[in-house]
Amino acid sequence: MAYSNLEACLLDLERNGQLLRIKEEVDPNLEMAAIHLRIFEQKGPAILFEKVKGSKFRAASNIFGTLERSQFIFRKTLPQVKQLIDIKIDPTAAIKSPLKTLSALPAALNALPNSMPFVKPVLFEEIQISDLPLIKHWPMDGGAFVTLPQVYTEDADKPGIGNSNLGMYRIQLYGNEYELNKEIGLHYQLHRGIGVHQTKANNKGMPLKVSVFVGGPPAHSVAAVMPLPEGMSEMNFAGVLAGKRFNYTYVDGYCVSTDADFVITGEVFPKENKPEGPFGDHLGYYSLQHDFPVMKVHKVFARKNAIWAFTVVGRPPQEDTSFGQLIHSMTGSAISNEIPGLKEVHAVDAAGVHPLLLAIGSERYTPYLNNKRPAEILTIANHILGTGQLSLAKFLWITAPDSQSNVTLDTHNELAFFKYILERMDFSRDLHFYTNTTIDTLDYSGENLNSGSKLVLAAYGDIKRLLATTIPDAIKQLNADAHLIMPGVLALNSNKINKGLLQTLLNGLGADLLENMGIAMLVLTEDAAWMASGMNNFLWAAFTRANPSHDIDGVDAFVDNKHWGCKGPLIIDATIKKHHAPPVLKDAAIEKRVDTILAKYGY
Repeated sequence: MAYSNLEACLLDLERNGQLLRIKEEVDPNLEMAAIHLRIFEQKGPAILFEKVKGSKFRAASNIFGTLERSQFIFRKTLPQVKQLIDIKIDPTAAIKSPLKTLSALPAALNALPNSMPFVKPVLFEEIQISDLPLIKHWPMDGGAFVTLPQVYTEDADKPGIGNSNLGMYRIQLYGNEYELNKEIGLHYQLHRGIGVHQTKANNKGMPLKVSVFVGGPPAHSVAAVMPLPEGMSEMNFAGVLAGKRFNYTYVDGYCVSTDADFVITGEVFPKENKPEGPFGDHLGYYSLQHDFPVMKVHKVFARKNAIWAFTVVGRPPQEDTSFGQLIHSMTGSAISNEIPGLKEVHAVDAAGVHPLLLAIGSERYTPYLNNKRPAEILTIANHILGTGQLSLAKFLWITAPDSQSNVTLDTHNELAFFKYILERMDFSRDLHFYTNTTIDTLDYSGENLNSGSKLVLAAYGDIKRLLATTIPDAIKQLNADAHLIMPGVLALNSNKINKGLLQTLLNGLGADLLENMGIAMLVLTEDAAWMASGMNNFLWAAFTRANPSHDIDGVDAFVDNKHWGCKGPLIIDATIKKHHAPPVLKDAAIEKRVDTILAKYGY
């Protein structure tokens, strides 16, 4: 069904038993976020906070808390969205299935933004930043943040909604050096459309006009995070997914989403930055304080009985995981169609998305040769690392199916996928480093913001080793508190043995002996038992805390014409370094208060 606003969606969820109303007053300082986290962990309903301390406005979270709820919200429009995306990917689909294509035409009409809506609910009243629910999510956060914003900008060279960008870039509402009600912080990372718009505005010596929409039809939030095919606007997509056209108008030269619950307008001036952060982010660590653009607040609008939409991020999985799942269900094979030979790619949510990609490609270059080795998958890997936000990947594991193997590859079965590659990897040949390059802004494994290294692990061919399913005696004798994570992969306690000593001892054992033992990879960590206790612990710690160029080593390592390799198993130093950001941790006192509140609701 087409929701005209956020409240219509919440009432629909309530009718279907998917809404929890918190009726008592709740403090936006940590309490609301803690309640959200508790309900999300239990796969609970969406939450409506009816009384927010310090604000007259209500707030809602966990709206997209499960894939099933997200699919329920968009149950009427998802089939049409998939049809239109399929047509965009493969225009011949329209010719092959003309009746199916005709059924998608009404949805296509909703893609046209409407600049002349009869009513403009969001202009009901003008308020200030201090009137909003100022939600602080984690104890070390620098202030209150907007966590479900739809940040709208236009191209200075080609103004208008047709060349706009709608993205989800967090907004800091107070704290640090910001002047309350006059300034807010605008944080955006690499490979974001807003960066192009600000560059163009800077080149013209003019401020960038920015509009921040909060709430409105849920489709608008999804549109802000949707990786769309080239030439498809977020505003077009928002209309299709919502089942109604995107309504907008201009106020004082700023674009305003008239169906939003709140709109903040303002300008970003060239070279005007202020410290933003810290903020407990979706990798499970705090992104630290850095200079980012300042937005000079122009006006703030709110609809009657507006509802502030927010989410809470932290160590994955969190609510944003459902965003990713929903997007995957809609786009299907969009990425694999964009990159020739790519069959499947999976950004691993448990590892924070960008730190770890798993991919399946093709090997079709030399079918006339019996020698199986990575070839086409190396081309595909380079294409992946040059494509949109996939280019932020730090570790890329890639392989291809072998016609002589009866194994069915699936990147979403991480354990089986790692096993398949590690059985076939030639450590002397199959490791490809990219040093001194850009990585995700939120990844602090490198020693500077936005900078670090990448590693492609590309394996293809026959099985080279049988992976150990128990810990070999020779490893036990190292007295490093070894624990088996998965076949061939061990966690070692860094409090018992450091990387240098481990390297020396393993070199002494020799690569051939370790190979015969079935050991492919060893991971150093402060708590080996914890890392081995769950696959998600390994995925999170190993790939968020390691900088490939600095933290990867191996047995009998060598450099041959600038290519690094090793004869024996890899060693990953996944310990926490001094320059790393601290992990997000809950506040014990807040948790006790949340116990009291949620006990009344059966949680």
